[in-house]
Amino acid sequence: MKFLSQYIRAKMWRRSLLSDHRGFTLVELLVVMVIIGLLATLVAPGLFKQLGKGQVSAAKAQIASLEQALDKFRLDVGRYPTTQEGLSSLVTNPGIEGWDGPYVKTGTITDPWKRPYQYQSPGSHGEFDIFSYGRDGNPGGEGEDKDITSWE
Repeated sequence: MKFLSQYIRAKMWRRSLLSDHRGFTLVELLVVMVIIGLLATLVAPGLFKQLGKGQVSAAKAQIASLEQALDKFRLDVGRYPTTQEGLSSLVTNPGIEGWDGPYVKTGTITDPWKRPYQYQSPGSHGEFDIFSYGRDGNPGGEGEDKDITSWE
């Protein structure tokens, strides 16, 4: 029996020597963090570019939806809302006879950058103009800052 317990102890001691599990060294962790950082710098710009394109596409789709809502408004009322009545007349009745809305949900009259769409009636490019100044909120611009309009 004593021989068996010594054998078991010796085997456990040998196993503990063979299975010396050490953690990662600081250098190994730093190498992994540098690799992850390099990958992030290569991938992140592409992701942000796609996000911007998505917001521009959403603005174009919302403008098309607003155009359809304005056409429904015109069928009911006989005219488009004036500039003073604005796009909010698609959501709430400003006291217009024949109004049978709401024609859009409240959130669709703001662009993806949380600013209200600009509306003019009569417009410079047609019976009405709807536009957003893009990401920067200023007229003109390039890329994501470019104006998104109903006439282009």
